[in-house]
Amino acid sequence: MRLRNISGSREIIGESEFVIHDPEARRGNWQKVFGNNNPIHIEIGMGKGRFLMDMAKAFPLVNYVGIEKYSSVLLRAIQKMEKEEKPLSNVRFVRMDAETIGDVFGKGEVERIYLNFSDPWPKDRHAKRRLPSREFLARYDRILEENGQIEFKTDNKDLFQFALNELEPAGWEAEKVSYDLHHDEDMRKGNIMTEYEERFSSIGNPIYKYVIVRRR
Repeated sequence: MRLRNISGSREIIGESEFVIHDPEARRGNWQKVFGNNNPIHIEIGMGKGRFLMDMAKAFPLVNYVGIEKYSSVLLRAIQKMEKEEKPLSNVRFVRMDAETIGDVFGKGEVERIYLNFSDPWPKDRHAKRRLPSREFLARYDRILEENGQIEFKTDNKDLFQFALNELEPAGWEAEKVSYDLHHDEDMRKGNIMTEYEERFSSIGNPIYKYVIVRRR
């Protein structure tokens, strides 16, 4: 369940040095934000930030941008960062709705996108709001570099099947697919878990994952 309406969350976010407050102004210039030419990876719907920060520690030569639309959830990520003995210089946060992702990142500016345990939006009429939908894949297409990848993980079988069905009509193809990530010898190598992933897998739920690229 998403957290909402934590008193003072917007004020704390507005003052945080880890949050980019004018992301549209950074479009096409994210390398200047980090002060280097390292590749940029983004996580859409980053939650409390564990996955993003663990990735940043494991891959210090990659810049990570975490996107979260709920202020009270982003607050938790900020608090987590503040507890770090040394704040991670290759991580920044943005509070925004992913529908406007093209206003924040320029064409080909992003190397990889992570979608982790996204809201399933179970009603059919809300399908276009699902982050692995063809509508969102079109948005990602505009910001990913030519050989860019999208990685998607979920414990929701119906959402995963929906995501796979969206690939062909959207012009994408699966490079890797697993219906049980934690028992997949190849795809589990180097896997970094999210909070949800740890919780769901601990009770025996299989984790589904794909890695996709544009259809060649």
